[in-house]
Amino acid sequence: MQDRGGRVRPGEELNTPAVDAWLKQQVPGLQGAPEVTQFSGGASNWTYRLQYPGMGQGGDYILRRPPAGTKAKGAHDMGREFRVQQALKPVYPVVPAMIGHCADEAITGSEFYVMERVAGIIPRKNMPKGLALDQATTRKLCMNVLDKLIELHGVDAKAAGLDSLGKGSGYCRRQIEGWSERYTKARTWNVPSYQRVMAWLKERTPDDVANVVIHNDWRFDNVVLAETDPTRVIGVLDWEMATLGDPLMDLGNALAYWVHADDNALLQATRRQPTHLPGMLRREEVVEYYLDKSGFKLDRQQWAFYEVYGLFRLAVIVQQIYYRYHHKQTRNPAFKNFWVMSNYLDWRCKGLIKRARG
Repeated sequence: MQDRGGRVRPGEELNTPAVDAWLKQQVPGLQGAPEVTQFSGGASNWTYRLQYPGMGQGGDYILRRPPAGTKAKGAHDMGREFRVQQALKPVYPVVPAMIGHCADEAITGSEFYVMERVAGIIPRKNMPKGLALDQATTRKLCMNVLDKLIELHGVDAKAAGLDSLGKGSGYCRRQIEGWSERYTKARTWNVPSYQRVMAWLKERTPDDVANVVIHNDWRFDNVVLAETDPTRVIGVLDWEMATLGDPLMDLGNALAYWVHADDNALLQATRRQPTHLPGMLRREEVVEYYLDKSGFKLDRQQWAFYEVYGLFRLAVIVQQIYYRYHHKQTRNPAFKNFWVMSNYLDWRCKGLIKRARG
């Protein structure tokens, strides 16, 4: 049931001998040549598994690098992602153990980093075949995943050496301004302006409730579960967008991907995690659970800002992808109808805004 890599995609091969030589400098005693596979999940960085035969868990590694043609800055800064996890590991043990970061692009065409592989189950759109959880067990899994998010938001950033990770107070305001600007730049003729949504968010932007370490892409398919107990979280992955910011914005982002079994067909089409299973908390229960355990006090109208923000941010991401397809910068047919989702998310945001006023 473990999450396993597959065949390396054509054009995305590693220079395996060069990576092997570098890795053996980082890990004394490493023997043999690695078997290299590639994970298909994730639309951003390329992720590979390097498995050294006969060495068990001690010879099982993950390599992350940016896609070809990109520079190792901003969204693809491997050094930053490596340093964030390295600093978090002592205070947040479910972060994978870091092995090393390589800035020498001559080795495999870009910078990269290597970490130990966390062996376990990754709950993607559906749970792995053969793993059927009853309703009570599913509920326990759901709460355990939320507990790990709450635990992350409780990390002492200064003690972890991460107090310079963000830009300080004003996170909520910067997010609304930044995502609004990105949507305007990515708009095509067949999607709404989002002017009403952006104006509503700008008008109601609150002060930050806290300035803590946030993951910024919290989903079930970014956690690893123990094979012996699939309710126990043993790993949290994909720290590319981690920063210091408002924890309720992190929760709003997470809820944008939370799809119920009785949601409409358009929303069902976006589901990437098993939140449809009987026993999973519903969106309103997630918020109630988080607020109860974290101690933050909000009413329905106040929470609406964070939920609308999460959906708007998702709409911008969807539209940025569609913009590339629309302008023939990518020909991936999977992106052809993303404009429909941009329209749907505008409708959903406006519905939440209307309910908040009521």
